[in-house]
Amino acid sequence: MKPMQPLSEQAMQALEAHIPLMAQDAFTHAYLNALTQGGKVLRAQNGKLVETKADGTVRFIREIEPPIKVKMGAKRIRKSAVK
Repeated sequence: MKPMQPLSEQAMQALEAHIPLMAQDAFTHAYLNALTQGGKVLRAQNGKLVETKADGTVRFIREIEPPIKVKMGAKRIRKSAVK
């Protein structure tokens, strides 16, 4: 077996360019697998928490807080809802 050659910067960037698509495919696969195995999935959609069932029905659960923008490298501590 031949030893692996190190990747060039150009080859590494070409491979890294595919990461977002691979991540999207992985999320889609996990979503469909969860529907197949458990029959329903909770997800955030347009500021709402909704339950989607395998038969395609969607049920509103509750409103959710808007997303918080965080700069890369920043640390945030989530306040506990339980006092």
